[in-house]
Amino acid sequence: MKRVQLTISGCLGPCDVPNVALIVVGQETFWLGNLKGSDYQELIDWAVLCKQFSRAADLPRSLRVHEIAPFISHPGSERR
Repeated sequence: MKRVQLTISGCLGPCDVPNVALIVVGQETFWLGNLKGSDYQELIDWAVLCKQFSRAADLPRSLRVHEIAPFISHPGSERR
């Protein structure tokens, strides 16, 4: 892996969940939702680690707890 690309956008689709990140590593896609401040630093640390290894490292377990299934309503995320 030679680079990490970051693109900031509006809603990616699952708009009922705040703070969504879409991670694409090779053929794998990870949707993460409900991210908070320290989660973003952990994403950066993970990307730096991948760059150092020149390959995709496993996504940390602490980030995997934020995995969501896109385009499916998530409990507790209804708009008020």
